[in-house]
Amino acid sequence: MDVSQYLSMFLEESMENLSKLNDSLLELEQKPDNLEVVNEIFRVSHTIKGMSATMGYMKISELTHKMEDVLSKFRDGTLKVNRDVVTLLFKCLDTLESMINNISDGNNDEMDIEAIVVDLAGILEDKPIENINETIEEKLKLEDHHMNIINIDKTPYFVYEIKIVLADTVLLKTARVFIFFREIEKYGDIIHTLPSTQDIETENFDLEVDILYVTMMAKEKLQDIIKHISEIKKVAIKEINSDNVKKSYGNEVFINLEEASENLKNNIKSDDAKSEEISQVKNNRVVNEENINKVQINANNKDVTKEKASKSKQSMSIKKGTQSVRVDLDRLDMVMNMVSELVIHRTRLEQISNTYNSSELNETLEQIARSTSELQDLVMKIRMLPLEVVFNRFPRMIRDLSLELNKDIQFIIEGASTELDRTVIDEIGEPLIHLLRNAVDHGIETKEKRVEAGKNPTGQIQLYAYQEGTKAVIKIRDDGKGLDVDKIKAKAEKVGISSTNGMSDTDIKNLIFLEGFSTNDKVTDISGRGVGMDVVKTKISSLGGTIDLQSEVGKGSTFVIKLPLTLQIIKALLVKVNGETMAISLGFVDSVINWKEDLIKKSNNKEVLSYRDEIIPLIRMSKKFSLDSGICNLNNESSYIIVAKVGEKIAALLVDDLLGQQEIVIKNLGKSLQGLKEYIGATILGDGLVTLIVDVASIIS
Repeated sequence: MDVSQYLSMFLEESMENLSKLNDSLLELEQKPDNLEVVNEIFRVSHTIKGMSATMGYMKISELTHKMEDVLSKFRDGTLKVNRDVVTLLFKCLDTLESMINNISDGNNDEMDIEAIVVDLAGILEDKPIENINETIEEKLKLEDHHMNIINIDKTPYFVYEIKIVLADTVLLKTARVFIFFREIEKYGDIIHTLPSTQDIETENFDLEVDILYVTMMAKEKLQDIIKHISEIKKVAIKEINSDNVKKSYGNEVFINLEEASENLKNNIKSDDAKSEEISQVKNNRVVNEENINKVQINANNKDVTKEKASKSKQSMSIKKGTQSVRVDLDRLDMVMNMVSELVIHRTRLEQISNTYNSSELNETLEQIARSTSELQDLVMKIRMLPLEVVFNRFPRMIRDLSLELNKDIQFIIEGASTELDRTVIDEIGEPLIHLLRNAVDHGIETKEKRVEAGKNPTGQIQLYAYQEGTKAVIKIRDDGKGLDVDKIKAKAEKVGISSTNGMSDTDIKNLIFLEGFSTNDKVTDISGRGVGMDVVKTKISSLGGTIDLQSEVGKGSTFVIKLPLTLQIIKALLVKVNGETMAISLGFVDSVINWKEDLIKKSNNKEVLSYRDEIIPLIRMSKKFSLDSGICNLNNESSYIIVAKVGEKIAALLVDDLLGQQEIVIKNLGKSLQGLKEYIGATILGDGLVTLIVDVASIIS
């Protein structure tokens, strides 16, 4: 069978499962007694094992199989979760990720996993835990109405806990379980299942199923009936009563149905009627949805029936809500480019309409404009991704760094559902990694120093995001030692930076963003080379964003990043500067005022604007872009001042004229013009004119 056609699907689903595995392992370390987390890890590992075996990647299958052996010990209670075991499982996760990446690069999954397999085997050889304190009631998660059924006078009825283990080769787990339910419901009632019926319907379980069952049938007779159901590997039946339900849960005594297959054949031959019924069950490997829905789990009280009905409705709504289609990213980019071109042509049509002043043309264009805007918004939403796809990788990184540096750190994430354009999502990960690593290394002190300073020995790092107008705001805050201005000054003089006299504390703190600047005297694997913060500043600026720093000695630091929601289509203010048309993103525009000579003052031989009780630096755009040619008088009454804000910084931009607001499509300048820091790109206006888009953040800084 040629499975190469499924490779892309295998890679995508494998990376999704590895991400789930990472999150679950982090949760397991925090909640070592949570069996649901263990079961989730087991399910994901089992899924990866099955997919990789199907695709022929046996090394991945072998490693996940060994992981399952350890996870089984967790589930059985014979092995306790501790940091060392979780660290080893993370090592397995990293190895699996490397294998998947190798396959993605066109190689195979061949990797040396002998050492990690030996480590896993070493864990399995540890002595089992002797005392298992979990009771039957706790294990099966029994509720009050279940206990009432167990405790009432049941003569001549019996209450059994039945545990079945499906065969490894089972094709349809859900169908096989419901066939099992159908058979035993002929002789009694199922009052509880673990996993829940909803999880069974959605195949959200492994190979084991526990049920609480009421019947008049003796245990031996019940075992004989279950033996005749195919694809059930093992079965354990235990009688439950009011005396033992509160006692500690012991190991199940399983009957291996596969080993007893020869005896079963003899028994089947002796009972013709039963044989015919069993053959129907064996041949019924494919059970359609209609048959499955006919299977009902009944109880002796109305509450259980209502619970089942509500769960079925929830299951149906979940199935409907999770319908999705995988689309190649290149196709999304093509759709976005086509919509961008449509916006340009729409603008051109609007200009032609203004020239001819045709009412019919105007009405049609209004409808086109409305439809184009709706299509544009729809495509933008399709391209949007939640920040959680980036944020989810950080808890593991913080955990590993805190162990390496012997620091206790609480990491808090909020606002991960905030959405950004895919282009921004792809690029923002690297700057956030640098900022978080610095927070762990530079910001948070050691436990001893925090105690000396009267702080909680456990440091705290917060990463949170939210939307603010047309921008997304990401903040990284730590409660560490903060930035020492005097130390930064001394370092600045040491590396040859001109005198810092006259610089504000904010400007001095911002020196850490310079290339090659680091306050760490010692170079480590984590920091100290002075490249991290420079990369952060450069990358965020290239995305059309800004970064601000707030810090207080002894209390910590906060980095505030503001990014545009999209890098494709923005609303801009078109201006004239000495005959040249330029575009300024409306996201930076705070206000626009008419030019008046008396508003301009001088401070330290620099022009400033006195506006709303603030002194704002004035930037003459013609001088900034070397456009002085005498064509236009900058000080005439038709000039305008644009007050622009970039984070905490503010400046007044002097332009000759305003041409109005317009939606524009951002086009890259190309490799030959990448060095122009004053522009973030260019756009094509409706009349075909190519217009440069000003990088306000670069000009102000």
